[in-house]
Amino acid sequence: MKKILILLFSVFLTSIAFGQEKRVVSKIDSTKTPELVLIQELIVKAPIDSVWNAYTTKKGWENWAVPLAEVDLKVGGYIKTNYNKQGKIGDSTTIITHIINYVPKRLLTLQAEITDNFPEFMKDDAKDFFNVIYFDELENGHTNIKSFGIGYKNNPKYLSLMNYFIPANEKTLMNLIAYLEKKY
Repeated sequence: MKKILILLFSVFLTSIAFGQEKRVVSKIDSTKTPELVLIQELIVKAPIDSVWNAYTTKKGWENWAVPLAEVDLKVGGYIKTNYNKQGKIGDSTTIITHIINYVPKRLLTLQAEITDNFPEFMKDDAKDFFNVIYFDELENGHTNIKSFGIGYKNNPKYLSLMNYFIPANEKTLMNLIAYLEKKY
């Protein structure tokens, strides 16, 4: 518990140090189990249709998250992404995220394929990792996004991993905000 509080405090200090408005709120919940849940929430000043398209289309992904993407939106489908501009979808740096299920413009459940590029300690736990993302249309036409990264173990290796995931995810989600809000 003490390590979780220190981690959350360091994330808070980082946001203050840069003097930016905190648009993405991240927290870790252990719910007194051996697993951690990474919860990240934000409000985007854009309609839900635009937000949904950003998460579920090739064009969307390539405008805010990665230079290369391929999307097959269906239960059992996938989102393939590559951070390497010189790479290609299908090469060794491609990240494959399986679409477990979805409810259009409401819910998206994803599971990443753990490849050789992931830390060794994560490979045994691969079946436990999911990202459940809720999309809520707000009365003012904005959209609330709440993401639950589940399956992380409550141990020092995973707590250390959170030190990487939280700021990296927040930066990517800020890209999403910038992409969507420049349109409105």
